[in-house]
Order: sequence, then C-alpha cells, then structure tokens
Amino acid sequence: MRLFPGSVAALALVAVTGLVGGAAVTPATAASPARALDSVTLVGSGYGHGKGMSQYGAKVAAERGSTAAQILSFYYPGTAAGRSGGSIAVLLTAATSNNVVVQHKSGLKVRSAQTGKVWKLGKKGAKRWRLTPVGTTKTRLSVKTKGWHVVRDIPGQAEFKGGAIRLYVPGGSAVYRGKLRSAVAGAGSARDTVNIVSVEQYLRGVVAAEMPASWSRAAVQAQAVAARTYAIFDRDTTNRGHFDVWDTTRSQVYRGVAGEHPLSDAAIKATAGQIRTYGGKPAFTQFSSSNGGYTVAGSQPYLVAKADPYDPKTQWSQTISAATLKKVFPGIGDITSVAVTQRDGKGSFGGRATLVKVTGTKGVATASGENFRSWLGLRSTLFEVRP
Repeated sequence: MRLFPGSVAALALVAVTGLVGGAAVTPATAASPARALDSVTLVGSGYGHGKGMSQYGAKVAAERGSTAAQILSFYYPGTAAGRSGGSIAVLLTAATSNNVVVQHKSGLKVRSAQTGKVWKLGKKGAKRWRLTPVGTTKTRLSVKTKGWHVVRDIPGQAEFKGGAIRLYVPGGSAVYRGKLRSAVAGAGSARDTVNIVSVEQYLRGVVAAEMPASWSRAAVQAQAVAARTYAIFDRDTTNRGHFDVWDTTRSQVYRGVAGEHPLSDAAIKATAGQIRTYGGKPAFTQFSSSNGGYTVAGSQPYLVAKADPYDPKTQWSQTISAATLKKVFPGIGDITSVAVTQRDGKGSFGGRATLVKVTGTKGVATASGENFRSWLGLRSTLFEVRP
C-alpha cells in the first residue's frame, strides 16, 4: 500500500445505447445548444481511498498525545492487539529479466531451494554471479571475472543469500536483505526475482516509504503496526504461488535497504511483532494519506465510515481542460458540463462522489466516482465541481 493508494471500482451503468472509452454514454437529445467549456475546476479534500487509517490523521493524533495503540484502535475499531511474524516473499518488479545477477561479496552463498544444499561463492577475481533458468527443473550458476563462465547447474530453483546483497536490474541496482531467489513463475519456464526476507526486515524497507520517518514517534509506530499487519494479512489470505506481495503500490512500496531510516527502524523495533487482529486473525489494515475528515466504509466490519477529528482535511484544487475530458470520454462532442449526480452523504460536499455525469454536445457519459478519480488523476472522490 503506498502513501496515497487508490483502487478502480466498477462503472455505475445507466440505461445506455453504447459504451465509449469504458464510460456509459447516452446520445444527446435535441435542445438549445449549451456553451462549450474550456476547462472544469474541481475542489476537493483528502488524498487516497480514505479507508482505515489516515496517515495525516495519525500524525495529528500523535501530536495531540495519542499513543500508537490508541491511534490504531480509533482507525480500526473492534480490532485487538496481537502478534505475528515469519518471512515474506516479495516480487521485485524492476527485475524484469529471467536472470538474477548480484555483486560478488564476502560471505555470499547460493542455495538449492529443492535440496537445501548450499555452496560458498568465493572464486578469485569474481565480480558478479548469475542465476539463469534451465527450463523449470534446473538453475544455472555462472560467475563473471573477465567474462561469464558457467560454474554448475543447481537442481530446482536457486537463491543467493549472505547479508545485504546488491541486485542488478535493467537500468540500475538495489541492495536487499535476506535471500534473492530465481523463482519459477507459474506453469511456464519464465522466472521472477523474489526477495525472501523476515517480516521485520521487510518493514525496514517499507515504513519510511509509506510515511515520513521524521513524523511523531507514535504515528510512525502506528504505521509500522499497520504495515506489518497489512503484509501478513496479504500473505495469509492470498495464494500467488511463488510470492506473497508486490514491492509496489499493489501491496506496499518496498525499497529494500535504500528505504531504511533510523527513525522508522526505531519504530519497527519498538513494535516488533505487533499486529492488529479481528476474530483472532490478522486484520486488513488499509490506510491512505488523508480521508478529508471522514473515513470510508471498507470490506471489513472494522473499516467503518465515521467522522475523523484528527484528519487535517487537506484541500486540493485541480483544473481539467476540455481537451483532456474529451480524450477520457470520447464520442460525446464538446464538453458542456460536468456534475456529480450521486454522493455517499458522508463528509464535505455532501459526501464522496459515487456517480459523475459528463455532458457534451453529442451525448452524455456517466462513470463511477472512483473511475472518474482514477482516469483523471484526482486525489480523492471527495470533491465538487466549481463554476
């Protein structure tokens, strides 16, 4: 989950004669011609989906004296303190090659995930080591000195281990703790690079990427617990085969060693192993930057809609050109109006937009508030249209 996460909801369909660009479209009826707009200005509040913990709200609550436990209880009512840990397998999305290439270092080892056998990697003059798939049943280990040389074929999947390891990816490199595995992706012969790391080490690369580490200690501690719980919930409730979570906003932003910070490390250590539970199981601890003063109901009983006295109601304004709207909603002609026609009735402006109507000289398009937000890059669905 990133700092400002979002998701795309299903379209709210109305009676239509066709679908254009994914939006519901109705032909225009004969009427007096309306003036075409050059642009539309939207004024809104909040940043993100608004479910669960508001990060800015947690910051304000901590500044007012709330503890991490109190912050978590407010944003996830009905959950309880619990403990969990173990390891987590992170898909490294920047590693788009089938190969796993790492920098040579003292103490580096390679291990067969199939047999458990380990080999020490200490060849004189070694600069880099590489794992290359040989179908789905073997992995080839090679070493680079002046050129690449095959060392051996290893049964099954293989992984590098030995402290913090620099991984080379197209266009750069990054350092990761734990193991770097050449993992078979599904039923094919393609391979993914997966970082298998303890949950606590994983968090070191996550927390400061999701919340500024310099924020109040209780807020960062609350973020550490929420992020730990989110990862464990994701790991325990999904079955993605060779990995548990992505290193992007599809799960939580994970930057490896580059994402570590002494202040967030301290928050992780202070809350080691702590999670939030519901019914004795890890909770789905969603969070976003700012809820605009009112949380959004989610998929779980503890993700409730309620007023948030801590969120600073971060305001935003965005002007969208008519040309941009015509690209998003093709086929409706020149844009004459944009209106929010349905809201959820909770929070500023009468609540978050749930249905938006875009009118043009040739037709009318409707879209869910979440799709409208996603397509136009808005910060939230809590907005109104200004004349």
